[in-house]
Amino acid sequence: MDSQTLIEALLLGLLEGFTEFLPVSSTGHILLAGHFLGFNSTGKVFEVLIQLGAILAILSVYANRFWDFIRRPDAFARLVDVAVGVVAALIWLAGCTWELLVTGFRRKRPNLFLPPERSSDHSVRLMVAVVLAFLPAAVIGVILHDFIKTVLFETPKLICIMLILGGIVLLWIDRLDLKPRVHDASELSIPLALKIGLFQCLAMIPGTSRSGATIVGSMLMGVDKRAAAEFSFFLAMPTMLGAFTLDLLKNRHLLSAADFPIIAVGFIAAFITAVIAVRSLLGYVSRHGYALFGWWRLIVGGLGLIALYVFG
Repeated sequence: MDSQTLIEALLLGLLEGFTEFLPVSSTGHILLAGHFLGFNSTGKVFEVLIQLGAILAILSVYANRFWDFIRRPDAFARLVDVAVGVVAALIWLAGCTWELLVTGFRRKRPNLFLPPERSSDHSVRLMVAVVLAFLPAAVIGVILHDFIKTVLFETPKLICIMLILGGIVLLWIDRLDLKPRVHDASELSIPLALKIGLFQCLAMIPGTSRSGATIVGSMLMGVDKRAAAEFSFFLAMPTMLGAFTLDLLKNRHLLSAADFPIIAVGFIAAFITAVIAVRSLLGYVSRHGYALFGWWRLIVGGLGLIALYVFG
């Protein structure tokens, strides 16, 4: 390990934290930057593990909200309500799937199994929605983990193309005259949360952007810009923590003592810049939308393709 490696880790950590919650693909940015810097981490573990800094940034920004929930005298009962709500929603989903199979998909909407009654508590509703939206990515992430890390993460041209395509989508969605029906993240219905979770799965392709996929999906289904961004923040916590844990378990045997200072530097840098980005993003998108990030993606993706053609 030398000083140049630590400087590269610092730069990549700053880039990770700054872009993680913007709809521009933090993974795409740090993989491209690492490619051109010549930064090689063991099994691409660095790029995943420093996301823990971004997770802690979300926890710090919403610390008061989490603390208010934890210190409630009925906190345990509310957690039980969350568990019951998730199980009820999964039973409902299984029933809908069974009915569609039995009827040969002739019904557009399953109506034998009605959605379970939702809690009157806003915090419980939000947590149930987050857990349900997380499940599709959890299942697909476990199944395709090795393919994502060994094939998709190693294809910089694909990353550039996805950055460009995502930029076009953001510019398009920002010009639509959408009529949002949901103005608070805690008001998401069970079917809507599951659909947003499916959109998040598109981010398995580096360069797509996890936050971009969930925000675009949310807005297309009637969620306003601010609520879409806020739900994306909350959904990031289990998703990124799951990716962090899975990657650590699968690659722990590849890590050495020399890797930890590099990861620590990237982690701290990601935490600091992620806090700044999270505090700024909600207010910005409420006022200006997502066009800036669309142009950002087009420029980075285009420059990336040119650089790959010139330098390889």
